[in-house]
Amino acid sequence: MTQDLLDGEPTSGFQDLLGYHLAEWAEGHAVLELAVERKHCNRAGVVHGGVLATLIDTSCGFSATYCPVPGRVRRVVTLSLTSSFLGQARHGIIRAVGRMRAGGSRIVFCSAEVLDEDGKLIAMGEGSFRYRTGSKALEGVPL
Repeated sequence: MTQDLLDGEPTSGFQDLLGYHLAEWAEGHAVLELAVERKHCNRAGVVHGGVLATLIDTSCGFSATYCPVPGRVRRVVTLSLTSSFLGQARHGIIRAVGRMRAGGSRIVFCSAEVLDEDGKLIAMGEGSFRYRTGSKALEGVPL
C-alpha cells in the first residue's frame, strides 16, 4: 500500500524500523497507520512517547508534501514540534492524522492527532516545517 501512495519512492530506513505505513495521502492531509508491537512499547507496556512523536512529525510532514506528479516528490524539514500525550495504547492499530493548517512561501504549519484502534485520542501535536528547495510548488522535484 505504501509503495502505491509513494509512487515508487522507497520507504526510509526509519519507516522500515518502526513499521508504519502511509494509509491516506492528499493535498493537505495524510494518515499513517502502525500495528502496535512489543518493540513500540516502553517498560510499562504502552506505546512509547517517542513513537507517538514520530507519528505526529511524520504525518504532519506528509500532509504538507503531497505531490500528484508521477516521479516527482516534495520534501520538508521540521523546524519545531510540540506533542501532548493524552492516553495510552497497548495493542491494535494506531492512526496518526496529519493536516496542513497554514503556510507562507517557505514555512508551513501542521497539526496531527494520534488515535487508538477505538478512535480515542491518545496524542496530538503541531509543528512548523520548511520546504526544501523546489518543494513549495505542487509539482515538486524529480525523485
